[in-house]
Amino acid sequence: MRIVVVGGTGLIGSQVVALLRKGGHEAVPATPSTGVNAYTGEGLADALKGADVVVDVSNSPSFDTEPALDFFTRSAQHLFAAEKAAGVRHHVALSIVGVDQVPDYGYYRAKVAQEQAVRDSGVPYSLVRATQFFEFIAPVMDMCTEGKQVHLPSNRLRPMASADVAAAVADAAQGEPSNGIRNIAGPEVHRLDRLGELTLEAKPDGRSVVTDESASPFAGMPDVLTGDDTAHLATTRYEDWLKRN
Repeated sequence: MRIVVVGGTGLIGSQVVALLRKGGHEAVPATPSTGVNAYTGEGLADALKGADVVVDVSNSPSFDTEPALDFFTRSAQHLFAAEKAAGVRHHVALSIVGVDQVPDYGYYRAKVAQEQAVRDSGVPYSLVRATQFFEFIAPVMDMCTEGKQVHLPSNRLRPMASADVAAAVADAAQGEPSNGIRNIAGPEVHRLDRLGELTLEAKPDGRSVVTDESASPFAGMPDVLTGDDTAHLATTRYEDWLKRN
Protein backbone atom coordinates (compact mmCIF):
# COMPACT_ATOMS: atom_id res chain seq x y z
CA MET A 1 0.00 0.00 0.00
CA ARG A 2 0.94 3.64 -0.38
CA ILE A 3 0.68 5.15 3.10
CA VAL A 4 1.20 8.87 3.69
CA VAL A 5 2.33 9.72 7.22
CA VAL A 6 1.50 13.29 8.21
CA GLY A 7 4.09 14.28 10.80
CA GLY A 8 6.26 11.50 9.45
CA THR A 9 9.61 12.97 10.53
CA GLY A 10 8.75 13.40 14.23
CA LEU A 11 9.32 11.08 17.20
CA ILE A 12 6.40 8.78 16.42
CA GLY A 13 6.09 9.45 12.69
CA SER A 14 9.66 8.54 11.80
CA GLN A 15 9.29 5.20 13.58
CA VAL A 16 5.94 4.55 11.89
CA VAL A 17 7.49 5.22 8.47
CA ALA A 18 10.35 2.82 9.21
CA LEU A 19 7.98 0.07 10.39
CA LEU A 20 5.70 0.43 7.37
CA ARG A 21 8.64 0.32 4.97
CA LYS A 22 9.92 -2.77 6.75
CA GLY A 23 6.48 -4.26 6.15
CA GLY A 24 6.87 -3.73 2.41
CA HIS A 25 4.69 -0.64 2.04
CA GLU A 26 5.44 2.63 0.31
CA ALA A 27 5.49 4.93 3.34
CA VAL A 28 5.79 8.63 2.55
CA PRO A 29 6.51 11.21 5.27
CA ALA A 30 4.47 14.39 4.77
CA THR A 31 5.72 17.40 6.72
CA PRO A 32 6.60 21.01 5.96
CA SER A 33 10.21 19.88 5.54
CA THR A 34 9.09 17.61 2.69
CA GLY A 35 6.91 20.30 1.12
CA VAL A 36 3.60 19.19 2.65
CA ASN A 37 1.74 21.34 5.16
CA ALA A 38 -1.59 20.04 6.45
CA TYR A 39 -2.29 23.29 8.30
CA THR A 40 -2.11 25.41 5.13
CA GLY A 41 -3.00 22.63 2.70
CA GLU A 42 0.22 23.17 0.75
CA GLY A 43 1.34 20.08 -1.16
CA LEU A 44 -1.42 17.82 0.14
CA ALA A 45 -3.10 17.09 -3.19
CA ASP A 46 0.13 15.88 -4.78
CA ALA A 47 1.27 13.97 -1.69
CA LEU A 48 -1.99 12.03 -1.44
CA LYS A 49 -2.19 10.95 -5.10
CA GLY A 50 -2.51 7.19 -5.14
CA ALA A 51 -2.56 6.94 -1.35
CA ASP A 52 -4.47 4.06 0.21
CA VAL A 53 -4.03 5.17 3.82
CA VAL A 54 -3.24 8.42 5.61
CA VAL A 55 -1.71 8.34 9.09
CA ASP A 56 -1.88 11.57 11.08
CA VAL A 57 0.62 11.81 13.93
CA SER A 58 1.19 15.55 13.55
CA ASN A 59 1.07 17.82 16.57
CA SER A 60 0.26 21.43 17.26
CA PRO A 61 3.30 23.67 17.76
CA SER A 62 1.46 25.19 20.74
CA PHE A 63 -0.26 23.54 23.72
CA ASP A 64 -2.40 26.64 24.35
CA THR A 65 -6.10 26.15 23.73
CA GLU A 66 -6.85 28.43 20.79
CA PRO A 67 -3.69 27.79 18.71
CA ALA A 68 -4.02 24.04 19.25
CA LEU A 69 -7.71 24.06 18.38
CA ASP A 70 -7.00 26.08 15.25
CA PHE A 71 -4.17 23.76 14.21
CA PHE A 72 -6.10 20.52 14.57
CA THR A 73 -9.38 21.69 13.06
CA ARG A 74 -7.79 23.53 10.13
CA SER A 75 -5.44 20.62 9.41
CA ALA A 76 -8.35 18.17 9.50
CA GLN A 77 -10.34 20.30 7.09
CA HIS A 78 -7.50 20.31 4.57
CA LEU A 79 -6.62 16.66 5.10
CA PHE A 80 -10.09 15.26 4.58
CA ALA A 81 -10.78 17.39 1.53
CA ALA A 82 -7.58 16.06 -0.03
CA GLU A 83 -8.27 12.48 1.10
CA LYS A 84 -11.73 12.43 -0.46
CA ALA A 85 -10.36 13.83 -3.71
CA ALA A 86 -7.65 11.17 -3.74
CA GLY A 87 -9.93 8.29 -2.80
CA VAL A 88 -8.11 7.47 0.44
CA ARG A 89 -9.84 4.51 2.09
CA HIS A 90 -8.46 4.63 5.64
CA HIS A 91 -7.46 7.45 7.99
CA VAL A 92 -5.48 6.64 11.15
CA ALA A 93 -5.06 9.29 13.84
CA LEU A 94 -3.07 9.25 17.07
CA SER A 95 -4.77 10.70 20.13
CA ILE A 96 -4.54 10.52 23.95
CA VAL A 97 -6.05 8.09 26.43
CA GLY A 98 -8.76 9.80 28.49
CA VAL A 99 -8.69 12.87 26.26
CA ASP A 100 -12.46 13.37 26.56
CA GLN A 101 -12.41 13.23 30.37
CA VAL A 102 -10.50 16.48 31.01
CA PRO A 103 -12.73 19.27 29.62
CA ASP A 104 -10.86 21.99 31.51
CA TYR A 105 -7.54 21.27 29.81
CA GLY A 106 -7.47 23.27 26.59
CA TYR A 107 -5.05 21.10 24.63
CA TYR A 108 -7.21 18.05 25.34
CA ARG A 109 -10.27 19.94 24.10
CA ALA A 110 -8.39 20.58 20.87
CA LYS A 111 -7.61 16.87 20.51
CA VAL A 112 -11.28 16.03 21.15
CA ALA A 113 -12.19 18.41 18.32
CA GLN A 114 -9.68 16.62 16.09
CA GLU A 115 -11.23 13.26 16.94
CA GLN A 116 -14.69 14.58 16.14
CA ALA A 117 -13.47 15.87 12.79
CA VAL A 118 -12.18 12.38 12.05
CA ARG A 119 -15.55 10.82 12.91
CA ASP A 120 -17.46 13.39 10.85
CA SER A 121 -15.18 13.19 7.80
CA GLY A 122 -16.89 10.36 5.98
CA VAL A 123 -13.51 8.65 5.51
CA PRO A 124 -13.23 5.22 7.21
CA TYR A 125 -10.96 5.65 10.21
CA SER A 126 -9.13 4.17 13.17
CA LEU A 127 -8.32 6.19 16.30
CA VAL A 128 -5.37 5.08 18.42
CA ARG A 129 -5.31 6.64 21.88
CA ALA A 130 -2.02 6.29 23.76
CA THR A 131 -0.84 7.16 27.25
CA GLN A 132 2.13 9.49 27.78
CA PHE A 133 5.47 8.56 26.21
CA PHE A 134 8.54 7.63 28.27
CA GLU A 135 10.43 10.27 26.30
CA PHE A 136 8.24 12.96 27.84
CA ILE A 137 9.35 12.32 31.44
CA ALA A 138 12.79 13.96 31.25
CA PRO A 139 11.51 17.20 29.62
CA VAL A 140 8.80 17.46 32.30
CA MET A 141 11.46 17.05 34.95
CA ASP A 142 13.58 19.78 33.38
CA MET A 143 10.54 22.04 33.22
CA CYS A 144 9.87 21.48 36.92
CA THR A 145 13.43 21.84 38.20
CA GLU A 146 14.19 24.56 40.73
CA GLY A 147 17.85 24.57 41.64
CA LYS A 148 18.68 20.96 42.53
CA GLN A 149 15.08 19.96 43.20
CA VAL A 150 12.58 18.49 40.73
CA HIS A 151 9.04 19.36 41.82
CA LEU A 152 6.57 16.74 40.62
CA PRO A 153 3.00 15.83 41.64
CA SER A 154 1.86 12.33 42.53
CA ASN A 155 -0.47 11.89 39.54
CA ARG A 156 -0.72 8.30 38.38
CA LEU A 157 0.36 7.48 34.82
CA ARG A 158 0.80 4.33 32.77
CA PRO A 159 3.45 5.62 30.35
CA MET A 160 4.79 3.71 27.37
CA ALA A 161 7.72 3.71 24.98
CA SER A 162 7.27 5.70 21.78
CA ALA A 163 8.40 2.59 19.89
CA ASP A 164 5.38 0.72 21.24
CA VAL A 165 3.11 3.61 20.26
CA ALA A 166 4.55 3.63 16.74
CA ALA A 167 4.06 -0.13 16.46
CA ALA A 168 0.37 0.18 17.37
CA VAL A 169 -0.14 3.00 14.87
CA ALA A 170 1.65 1.05 12.13
CA ASP A 171 -0.48 -2.02 12.87
CA ALA A 172 -3.64 0.06 12.60
CA ALA A 173 -2.48 1.51 9.28
CA GLN A 174 -1.93 -1.96 7.84
CA GLY A 175 -5.31 -3.24 9.00
CA GLU A 176 -8.90 -2.48 8.16
CA PRO A 177 -10.61 0.68 9.50
CA SER A 178 -12.19 0.04 12.90
CA ASN A 179 -14.31 3.21 12.87
CA GLY A 180 -13.60 3.23 16.59
CA ILE A 181 -10.97 3.71 19.29
CA ARG A 182 -8.10 1.45 20.36
CA ASN A 183 -6.59 2.41 23.73
CA ILE A 184 -2.95 1.51 24.35
CA ALA A 185 -0.88 1.92 27.51
CA GLY A 186 2.33 0.88 29.19
CA PRO A 187 2.59 -2.22 31.39
CA GLU A 188 2.82 -0.46 34.76
CA VAL A 189 1.13 2.37 36.66
CA HIS A 190 3.55 4.82 38.28
CA ARG A 191 3.22 8.07 40.18
CA LEU A 192 4.84 10.93 38.28
CA ASP A 193 7.10 11.77 41.22
CA ARG A 194 8.23 8.13 41.33
CA LEU A 195 9.01 8.21 37.61
CA GLY A 196 11.26 11.17 38.37
CA GLU A 197 13.00 9.19 41.10
CA LEU A 198 13.50 6.21 38.81
CA THR A 199 14.99 8.48 36.17
CA LEU A 200 17.50 9.97 38.59
CA GLU A 201 18.36 6.56 40.02
CA ALA A 202 19.29 5.43 36.51
CA LYS A 203 21.00 8.69 35.55
CA PRO A 204 22.08 10.62 38.67
CA ASP A 205 22.77 14.31 38.01
CA GLY A 206 22.71 15.82 41.49
CA ARG A 207 19.00 16.56 41.52
CA SER A 208 16.39 15.08 43.83
CA VAL A 209 12.61 14.80 43.53
CA VAL A 210 10.21 16.73 45.75
CA THR A 211 6.53 15.77 45.70
CA ASP A 212 4.63 18.95 44.86
CA GLU A 213 0.98 18.67 43.83
CA SER A 214 1.05 22.15 42.27
CA ALA A 215 3.92 21.41 39.88
CA SER A 216 4.11 20.34 36.21
CA PRO A 217 1.51 20.33 33.42
CA PHE A 218 -0.21 17.44 35.24
CA ALA A 219 -1.02 19.43 38.37
CA GLY A 220 -4.65 18.92 39.33
CA MET A 221 -5.32 16.56 36.43
CA PRO A 222 -7.41 13.48 37.26
CA ASP A 223 -5.81 10.08 36.80
CA VAL A 224 -6.95 9.56 33.21
CA LEU A 225 -3.53 8.71 31.77
CA THR A 226 -3.63 5.17 33.13
CA GLY A 227 -6.17 3.81 30.67
CA ASP A 228 -8.88 1.38 31.71
CA ASP A 229 -9.63 -2.31 31.37
CA THR A 230 -10.02 -1.92 27.60
CA ALA A 231 -6.44 -0.71 27.11
CA HIS A 232 -4.02 -2.97 25.25
CA LEU A 233 -0.83 -3.06 27.34
CA ALA A 234 2.64 -2.83 25.83
CA THR A 235 5.48 -4.84 27.36
CA THR A 236 8.33 -2.31 27.67
CA ARG A 237 8.91 -1.30 31.31
CA TYR A 238 10.20 2.19 32.12
CA GLU A 239 13.19 0.93 34.10
CA ASP A 240 14.23 -1.38 31.24
CA TRP A 241 13.80 1.44 28.74
CA LEU A 242 16.00 3.71 30.88
CA LYS A 243 18.78 1.15 30.83
CA ARG A 244 18.69 1.01 27.03
CA ASN A 245 18.46 4.78 26.56
